[in-house]
Amino acid sequence: MREQFYQELTDLHAEVVDIVVAVTATTRSSVTSLITGDVDLAVTVIDGDDVIDERCLAVEERVLETIATQFPVARDLRLLQSLVFIVMHLERMADLAVNIAKATRRTAGRRGPQTLYDLIQAQGNLVYRVLDATREALETRDLELARKLPELDEPIDHLYKQFFRELARLQEEEEIEWASSMVLASRYLERIADNAVDIGERIAYLITGERERATGGV
Repeated sequence: MREQFYQELTDLHAEVVDIVVAVTATTRSSVTSLITGDVDLAVTVIDGDDVIDERCLAVEERVLETIATQFPVARDLRLLQSLVFIVMHLERMADLAVNIAKATRRTAGRRGPQTLYDLIQAQGNLVYRVLDATREALETRDLELARKLPELDEPIDHLYKQFFRELARLQEEEEIEWASSMVLASRYLERIADNAVDIGERIAYLITGERERATGGV
């Protein structure tokens, strides 16, 4: 019976790690759709969100069932609670990626200053790095890497602020309307990374059993 229980813990942990991979792929696709104006890719991101939502909900339900039937304590209970916390944030991150894809539809057929596209691409690359580190920290239970996530997040915050400096340089009303959607997309990327930092804090708690607050940021 306990062997089955520990196998369920292993399977749940692996599923959450795989959801991180899925969210990372969704985020990449949403950014690509925005930069290239690929509405079909944006629609794929939007339509695929239900699958991620269902997977996150399934993890929650399995965790609740496991707690109700197996009465885990100490480290095992901490793992189960942490997995629910993490999938809650992953669901939010996927929703933010969907918002970026929706920005693609709003800006379809219009092109603005290349500078803003370059900023989105640079910010996206940094977010992918944060997400990859989050996945690795969770998969390997790497405490040092989990604690490093705020440091990886800092340049993303700086790029978001740079968007407003670029926005102030625009003169044409049509450009400003377009750029507003890009600023929102930048904000969504920043929030995705912020959620990853929250997950990193939870990974640290999962490993140490002690609550920690991330240091760093702007």
